[in-house]
Amino acid sequence: MLKKLRYLDYYLLVPYLLLCAIGVVMVYSASAYWIKNQYGWAETTVLMRQLTYVLLGLLLAWFFYYFKLSVFRSPGWQKFMLAVLFIMLLYLTVLSHLDPAAAINGATAWIRIGPIQIQPTEFAKLGVIIYLAHMFASRQDQMAAPDFSIMQLAQPVLMISLILILVWFQPDTGGAIIIAGITLVMLAASGISLKYGFGFAAFIAAILGLGYYIINRLPLADLASKSYKLRRLIAAVHPFAMRKLEGNQVVNSLVAIAHGGLFGVGLGNSSQKLGYLPEPYTDFILAVITEELGLIGALVVIGLIFWLIMRIYFVGSKATRPFYALISYGIATMMMLQTIFNVGAVTGVLPVTGVTLPFISYGGSSMLVLSAGMGIMLNISAKEKQQRLKQAEAVHA
Repeated sequence: MLKKLRYLDYYLLVPYLLLCAIGVVMVYSASAYWIKNQYGWAETTVLMRQLTYVLLGLLLAWFFYYFKLSVFRSPGWQKFMLAVLFIMLLYLTVLSHLDPAAAINGATAWIRIGPIQIQPTEFAKLGVIIYLAHMFASRQDQMAAPDFSIMQLAQPVLMISLILILVWFQPDTGGAIIIAGITLVMLAASGISLKYGFGFAAFIAAILGLGYYIINRLPLADLASKSYKLRRLIAAVHPFAMRKLEGNQVVNSLVAIAHGGLFGVGLGNSSQKLGYLPEPYTDFILAVITEELGLIGALVVIGLIFWLIMRIYFVGSKATRPFYALISYGIATMMMLQTIFNVGAVTGVLPVTGVTLPFISYGGSSMLVLSAGMGIMLNISAKEKQQRLKQAEAVHA
């Protein structure tokens, strides 16, 4: 067990740990005033929760570092994983239409079990990555053959389409687009012909478009929720014109960024977190980071995330097993799209979709899924490094 520690990829491990540490500090800085004045909680409530999520995430990363990854390819595991995901997502989809009051920030995306809230879409992202990696790796020879037919991918196409529809109907637009993006990148990395790749991209776009069309015409759909999504889209283009509505978050985020300047106003000294920026410790935490640590601090955080993403892509490019390579591309794409959506929303370039900043924003489901992904990547990197060393020893023997 300890022997495997020799193969740890510190280019993955160190940025991961640094981001978790920065996240804990900034979650506390961003949350202390808000939760005390908004909810009457102790200032350290969110801090202690985030610390718990990080520690659980580290345990999960440790577990998956030693996990036998071939288990993911067993039929029993695949069926169990898909069944659990479908049940949770279907429950949320039904709940969103039967009980609109259960929605949080416009979406019914959480399952509450006592004091614990689970966000199934986060787990669906990793589940989709593992499922597609297995499906594409096991069909790689067929997909590269001249007589390949897209019907040979009927099962994964159907499964991903169902997941996309269920996520879209919560409605979780950001989650659906991220899952679609992961699917397209993994499909491209599988070696499939370009004509099928473009065809599949068009099919996924059609599924998302159909979901948007239907959800806006269901008799059970609430009119306010439909206009809410439209207002979010308009707010991304004209945030100051909608300052009193959905543009409020974006405007206050831009104010925070401008106030921070190059070097920031100092850790803990943000003014926008004092009731102006709603729940500043979640998906808009980057605005607080920029205000307190300046543009330089924000770039350091984003730089660490993209270092991690590029390292994961690199590990995937060097992987000798297609299954490992595809998992790597999927996890890197998940992190990249989440970062792009989050930074885009904070800067007013993209609509607000509630997507978290990896390892930094407050949230248990996101932290656990990302940490599990890091454990899997450390495992893959160690296995590949061990194999390369064995091959080198065999050559010199």
